[in-house]
Amino acid sequence: MTDTTHLEERIAHLLRVVDDLSDTVVRQDKELKVLSDRVLMLMQREAEREAEGGGGIVIGDERPPHW
Repeated sequence: MTDTTHLEERIAHLLRVVDDLSDTVVRQDKELKVLSDRVLMLMQREAEREAEGGGGIVIGDERPPHW
């Protein structure tokens, strides 16, 4: 195997790895955006619940309503 062939193979391999990593970064960016939106929504819901005073305190001896 010549040096040129070896280098071409390495370059092809590195290009494939870079493309795979790029796809992974794009997918993770989309997932992070979705998760950030969900966290924001949950924080807003909890703030609304606290503002309404319906947060409720769970007492240790109290049975859940479905019992």
